[in-house]
Amino acid sequence: MKQVKRICILYILIMLAALGVFVLVWKYTETGTGNVGYYTAEELKIYKAVRTELTADMENRRNAMLCQVVAFWSFLLIFGVVLIYLVHRMLIRPVEEMEGFAAEIAKGNLEVPLPIHRNNMFGNFTESFDLMREEIKRSKAREMEAEKAKQEMVAELSHDLKTPVATIKATCEVLDLQLHKEIEMEQDPQRAERLSGYLEKVGYISKKSEMIDELVGSLFKATVDDIQEIRIRPAEHETGIIEQYFAGLREYGNITLENHIPECLAYFDKLRMEQVIDNVVGNSYKYAGTDIRVSFSVTEPAADQTGDTNTYIKITIRDFGPGVPEEDLPMLTKKFYRGENAADRQGYGLGMYLADWYMRRQGGGMEYYNDHGFVVELLVRKV
Repeated sequence: MKQVKRICILYILIMLAALGVFVLVWKYTETGTGNVGYYTAEELKIYKAVRTELTADMENRRNAMLCQVVAFWSFLLIFGVVLIYLVHRMLIRPVEEMEGFAAEIAKGNLEVPLPIHRNNMFGNFTESFDLMREEIKRSKAREMEAEKAKQEMVAELSHDLKTPVATIKATCEVLDLQLHKEIEMEQDPQRAERLSGYLEKVGYISKKSEMIDELVGSLFKATVDDIQEIRIRPAEHETGIIEQYFAGLREYGNITLENHIPECLAYFDKLRMEQVIDNVVGNSYKYAGTDIRVSFSVTEPAADQTGDTNTYIKITIRDFGPGVPEEDLPMLTKKFYRGENAADRQGYGLGMYLADWYMRRQGGGMEYYNDHGFVVELLVRKV
């Protein structure tokens, strides 16, 4: 619009200049009747009368012509301004809007709609252009959803692979100890040699499993660092499923269930709940190296953050190790944080972070503290 104003002002100035030149020319152009010459007094008297009449008539004609010129000039001025406005409205403005729209699209801003003016020659074109923007926006949204789903899938698979790899490593450690004992007690040299060969293969498997664990851990760390949110689908399930998870963790040493979980329906995601239990118990086995005791109880009704009153199944997981240093406790659920006592052990600082994240997203929670060992309490909301 500023450009139109500038053009109109320039046009008006040019027209005013033309009008000024015309007025000057008209002002300094006198009406003449020629040379008087030599006449008698009577003829001169008649001549003056005729000349006065002719001069008055000529002056009237000049004034009438001036009015006509000014009227025509006014018409041209108004017509030119209107023409400039129409040309800008119907031709220039749609092009400027498309230019600005294309610039926003180039910046990646797909939220700016393109105004559609059906009364100009670009009406159908701008409509098609805006439809293209909407399609690009939908395609980009689908691409982002697909990328997010891929990252979540990689994160899930990477994390799920860590459990069987940890089982392979634990099994190799057990086999290594057993083979060393059998070799020491074996009297037959040939059998001892075969056992040594088995021991070498077990060591090879253990090294490869460690390499796999490092590769999977690196992939998992990179994926979790990129995704904004891991998908969680909590639903109503029987609580007996949770007790079965603990029964399947034989590779983590001696796990004692002090009582049975109350039979009821609870609200959780089966896959995420299994991952939480695996992370917590695996951390106790890794850092404490003691027996692990698990107990179940039902909390008193309490109001959550939304004001709703809920009852929770409390799962208490306790080890009898040195616990976590007090200065590390507040940071334990931070992403990629590892305490000083974890320096000599493999890990990525994601286990407790994911456990806390999963529990909160399932409508429950997680608490932890030191009490003659490290204690983790998982809260699962009852239905």
